[in-house]
Amino acid sequence: VAHAGRTVGRLGEGDWDGKVSEIKKKIKSILPGTPCDVLPDTSHLPPEHSDVVIVGGGVLGLSVAYWLKKLENRQGGMQVLVVERDHTYSQASTGLSVGGICQQFSLPENIQLSLFSASFLRNINEYLAVTDAPPLDLQFNPSGYLLLASEKDAAAMESNVKVQKQEGAKVCLMSPDQLRNKFPWINTEGVALASYGMENEGWFDPWCLLHGLRQKLASMGVSFCQGEVTRFVTSSQCMLTTDDEMVTLKSIHEVHVKMDHSLEYQPVECAIVINAAGAWSAQIAALAGIGKGPPGTLQGTKLPVEPRKEEEPDPANLEVDHDFFQEKVWPHLALRVPAFETLKVQTAWAGYYDYNTFDQNGVVGPHPLVVNMYFATGFSGHGLQQAPGVGRAVAEMILEGSFQTIDLSPFLFNRFYLGEKTQENNIM
Repeated sequence: VAHAGRTVGRLGEGDWDGKVSEIKKKIKSILPGTPCDVLPDTSHLPPEHSDVVIVGGGVLGLSVAYWLKKLENRQGGMQVLVVERDHTYSQASTGLSVGGICQQFSLPENIQLSLFSASFLRNINEYLAVTDAPPLDLQFNPSGYLLLASEKDAAAMESNVKVQKQEGAKVCLMSPDQLRNKFPWINTEGVALASYGMENEGWFDPWCLLHGLRQKLASMGVSFCQGEVTRFVTSSQCMLTTDDEMVTLKSIHEVHVKMDHSLEYQPVECAIVINAAGAWSAQIAALAGIGKGPPGTLQGTKLPVEPRKEEEPDPANLEVDHDFFQEKVWPHLALRVPAFETLKVQTAWAGYYDYNTFDQNGVVGPHPLVVNMYFATGFSGHGLQQAPGVGRAVAEMILEGSFQTIDLSPFLFNRFYLGEKTQENNIM
């Protein structure tokens, strides 16, 4: 079409990309030194609709996504979006984890989760293989955990090991003499009993597991978005409980994602939200109104998950507290293993615990009032090693309405309101 000496025509996709690039260059030449976002690339934006939105792209969130797609029985049937604000994972708990795995817990549920994870990790390529991609090597180093108990704690250790063996873990008890024979470099003063993992314990590369999950999920059609969830749009319905308590049931139907390096947000309509935001899970829960009701009520019960503080530095940053190690940790190491007296720390790093201040155990499954928010958080330091089993459990609850393989009912949110602790005694 000709207008006043100009020719106007339809542009193909390739022509349009070139034209956009040309326009951006012209704008930048007119306004040097300013970012050119006049015609932004929208390919990084999340979809407008997704059946499931997972808040948190660490291994727990990715594991939920994996099992949802694996168990749904319909190729491409369920749309899953993973939202992660730290695309480099430089401050994520996953990448900063040591990568240890053990089964020496006091609760059957934790033992079962870690036993399944050990099997998952040993057979990683049966689960996460991708066509034409090289096989994964998690750099798994088998090495049993060694726990020591004083006279005061020996009976509890015996009880724990009995439960561990009942659940199928290969763990043995050692007397001080047996301990000295196997580990002559350990000072056994004050040690009455020890427990040692003989199988399925050690450490692996968390980055490799993270990469393997993301690669597999991409092949399964899962979407990823770099951004921060800042708001939930909900609908509400009031109802009377059997105890004549008026409660408000909420359902999230839209998630607002603030895009990285932008003041704008993208709304995503959804049916289910997974809260796998680690140390920031309580903040995400609060966005949905969880804990905002009167104290002592179910509506006023908060998610008790936050960065582990105690005597550590301000969790707002990840600066290493070298004084804490030298003054509190190193003396105990040197006493128990004299060789540490001549060793010096060469490098160190810090990471976050999604610390459950209530009972140091995970939170799994749906919220009783925000009915379509599910939790996979609060594991207080053992979330990485238990992620495969937790992801499967959450997917089962969503798809089947109940736990199918490992019953994680003791980890449901209701226990915080009821005051019923599911205490794990062996938090490391």
